[in-house]
Amino acid sequence: MFRFFPQKEKYQRSTTFNFNPQGPIPQHVAIIMDGNGRWAQNRRLPRVAGHKEGMNNVKKITKQASRLGIKVLTLYAFSTENWKRPTDEVNFLMQLPVDFFDTFVPELIAENVKVSVMGGIEFLPDHTQKAVYDAMEQTKDNTGMVLNFALNYGSRAEVLAAVKSVATKVQAGDVTVAEIDDDLFSNELMTGFLAPELRDPELLIRTSGEERISNFLLWQIAYSELHFSPAFWPDFDEDHLLAALGDFQQRNRRFGGLNKEETK
Repeated sequence: MFRFFPQKEKYQRSTTFNFNPQGPIPQHVAIIMDGNGRWAQNRRLPRVAGHKEGMNNVKKITKQASRLGIKVLTLYAFSTENWKRPTDEVNFLMQLPVDFFDTFVPELIAENVKVSVMGGIEFLPDHTQKAVYDAMEQTKDNTGMVLNFALNYGSRAEVLAAVKSVATKVQAGDVTVAEIDDDLFSNELMTGFLAPELRDPELLIRTSGEERISNFLLWQIAYSELHFSPAFWPDFDEDHLLAALGDFQQRNRRFGGLNKEETK
């Protein structure tokens, strides 16, 4: 019969997440911004009010992440599955980037933050596309944190597109099967524009208490630390981010190997 034996105390991870300013800071943090609609419904407001408040919260978290020294902040803004939502809600979501970048780009420039957007941008409404491309153009010379939005993004579609791209190169004779490795494949993904050491998030945060990945960065999070916050995204404030980073700092990242204590 299988029996469960509790871990020894020295391997147990604390449930109190105290952030250490001198501790390690993840270079790439990805966030699934979940719970906008429920935040609004709990206040007897329309769902779109939650999306608006959620976008306002992006501004606060972006500034804090930049000042903490995070190099890439990837935010799951709109998935390929979100088109299934009511038309009025989708239309509102497609207007949000216009309003967001119109007011926030000057602040991003002041913070030296560079905007990037990955996903099926070509399938977005014209006004949304224009807002996205204008923001990227206006911040292209910034050298600080990359604020990377996943907009009309789905990881399975991303991986399939990468597979097709590699297959096409093999068929054309530009790449041999033997040359296909992690680095080559990662170059074909939508995060391929990032430096190799920044492509894979070290920390993935999901808000609202849900504990699933929802088709987000499936290849890239192979060794990411996961943090699930009970707070709805509009309530996920600076203290919540510090708690998530404190949780990260307590993790023992072995990447499939053993640390020194475990080999004794």
